[in-house]
Amino acid sequence: MIVATLILILSVALFFFYFQVTCQNILHRPFDREFYRSIANAHRLEFPTLRRSLEEAGAKVDYSRLRRALECDFLALTYLLKNAANVKQRYSYEERLLILYFYLASLSLAVRRSLRLGETPVILRLTSILQYFANVVGQRVDALKLGDLTAAG
Repeated sequence: MIVATLILILSVALFFFYFQVTCQNILHRPFDREFYRSIANAHRLEFPTLRRSLEEAGAKVDYSRLRRALECDFLALTYLLKNAANVKQRYSYEERLLILYFYLASLSLAVRRSLRLGETPVILRLTSILQYFANVVGQRVDALKLGDLTAAG
């Protein structure tokens, strides 16, 4: 019974380890340029300013405001991922993994907050997921614009 429990715990730990590594590999995908700034400005998303304030000053922020801002940005970006310049109108495999990763990181943020552990790395991870989503949306919109220009020309 003890061996079976240890094998189960080890298997679950390895699953989460490989899941995190896979998501980190997806997040490190290079883009032609930084599309996220134009998407964030167009839709008034707050994650770039939150990220900048945490990276530069390391100042403490209002947790409830921060969590609400991240959730609103997440909802806006997942809507755009599914509906903006997306012919299939569904998420890709990578996007589904990152959505699950966002939920797990949000849960981790809540646990770290209640245990008074360092929250900054988790917040930066959440903003990097949002940045990736904004880059994907921007790349799709840019490709659509270029497709219209070449079709009209």
